[in-house]
Amino acid sequence: MQTSAVPDLAHTHNRPVHWLATAAAMAGVVAVAGLLQPGDATASQSPSGKAPKPGRTAAVAPAPDPAEVELPLECGGVPGRVVRTVTGDLDGDGGPETVVEARCEAGSGTPPSGIYVLAGSRDGGPRVVATLLATADKASVEDIALSDGVIAATLLGYSSPEVPSCCPDRRERVKWQWQGGKFVRTSGEAGSQSL
Repeated sequence: MQTSAVPDLAHTHNRPVHWLATAAAMAGVVAVAGLLQPGDATASQSPSGKAPKPGRTAAVAPAPDPAEVELPLECGGVPGRVVRTVTGDLDGDGGPETVVEARCEAGSGTPPSGIYVLAGSRDGGPRVVATLLATADKASVEDIALSDGVIAATLLGYSSPEVPSCCPDRRERVKWQWQGGKFVRTSGEAGSQSL
């Protein structure tokens, strides 16, 4: 009898016990892999560049709707109206806020504007969290924008009470940014200018 140079491979015969053991091992590997999945990834980043605070869910509430809140306009019985809105994350918490420019309806002249910040409340409804510009300041808003958590606006005003309300004669570029738990106002490099 001639001996084989190849070792005996008797243990390689397929038996049902081997198939059951292999299937059980594969099921265990798949189960463990399912438990070790990474968390959900998101494709968005907050405008401030900061990650949302831990514990936040992936779903973000919509920006607050100004139609659902009473703005602190003092119009003396004349209706008020929202002129424009901009939305974005102002405080870096991952949720959007709404910046609202509103003013009273006026038959003539340039009515003063107010600028308000709306945020969602715990019960889900919007609320006014800050007044950036009050109508008592007697300024109107030429433009307003929001970028990287900074609100920028051009305000039109008056150099004296004798200037007619139709014709503001001062222009000022201002910015507001959330710092230290409040909105901080700064003026543009040129400050206030005469028109």
